[in-house]
Amino acid sequence: MKKYLLLVLFALTLVTSGPLTAQISIQTTSKNSLHNKSIKPNIQHGINYQKVSNIEHYFVSEKLDGVRGYWDGEKLMTRQGNLINSPSWFTLNWPKYPMDGELWIERGQFQALMSCVSRKEAEQNKAISCWKKVRFMMFDLPAFGGDFSHRVKQMSTLSLKISSPYLAMINQVKYTNINELDKKLDEVIAADGEGLMLHKENSFYKEGRNTALMKLKKHQDAEATIIAHTKGKGKYQDQLGAIQVKTADGIIFKIGSGFSDNLRANPPEIGSIITFKYNGLTQAGVPRFARFWRIKEAE
Repeated sequence: MKKYLLLVLFALTLVTSGPLTAQISIQTTSKNSLHNKSIKPNIQHGINYQKVSNIEHYFVSEKLDGVRGYWDGEKLMTRQGNLINSPSWFTLNWPKYPMDGELWIERGQFQALMSCVSRKEAEQNKAISCWKKVRFMMFDLPAFGGDFSHRVKQMSTLSLKISSPYLAMINQVKYTNINELDKKLDEVIAADGEGLMLHKENSFYKEGRNTALMKLKKHQDAEATIIAHTKGKGKYQDQLGAIQVKTADGIIFKIGSGFSDNLRANPPEIGSIITFKYNGLTQAGVPRFARFWRIKEAE
C-alpha cells in the first residue's frame, strides 16, 4: 500500500512539475524579449509654419540638420526607439531623466554624422572615435512640468550643471517682430542652415503633432526612392549625372543637382530613400527645382 501511495505521489509530481517548468521558461523568455525590444519614445513633432499674430510669445532656435535623439535617462535612442550605440564616455554624467534633442556635428555635416551614429559598435577609443565631434543639442525636457518657458530655464541650468563636453542646449531667443525673424532666417539659410523652430512660450510637452511647435524653412522637402542612375557628361563623365526617383504618390522624375563630388563618384544605391528640396509643384504634380539633399536618416 505504501509503495502504491509513493508511486501516485511521484506521478503527481511529474504532472505538476512539467507545465510549471515550461511556464517559468516562457515567462523568462517573454521578459528577455521585452528587454531587447525597442520602445518608441513618446516625443512631440512640429508642424509647418503658420502665421502668428505676436512673435514675442515664441522662443526661436535654429533647426539643426542632425539626427533626432532621445535620452531616456539611461540610454540614447532614435525617434523610433532603436538604440544608438554611442561610446560610454559620450553620455557620462548625463542626467537620469529624459532629454529630447538633436545629435549634431555642424552645418553641412549630416552624412558624416549619419556614418558615425549608425554604426553597430561605437569606437570607445576617444582619440580616434568619430563621436568626439558629435554633440547632443537638447531642445526640450519631456518629463519636466511647466510650460516651455519654464523648461528653457531648466535646460539652461542643466547645461551649466552637467559636466559633459558632449551635451549642450540649443540657443533659444526671442524676437519683437516678424522682420527680425525673417532676418534671422536669411542669416541661417545663407550659412547653409536648414531653418528655424518656433516654440510657444506657454505650451506644454505634447506627444505627437504639437501646433505650438513650428518649423520655418524657405524650401519644401520630401522623400523619394531611387529607381535608376544616369551617367554624367563632361566634368562628370563616368560618374553620376542624375538619379531617377519615385515618390510615394507614384511621381517619377530626375534629380541632377545637390550632389557632392564624393556622391558623384559613389552614388547612393538604387532602392535608397533620399530627401530632396524643391520649390512648389508643376501642374502635373512634379516638384520644381528638385535637388538632392541627403540620404534619409536611420530610424
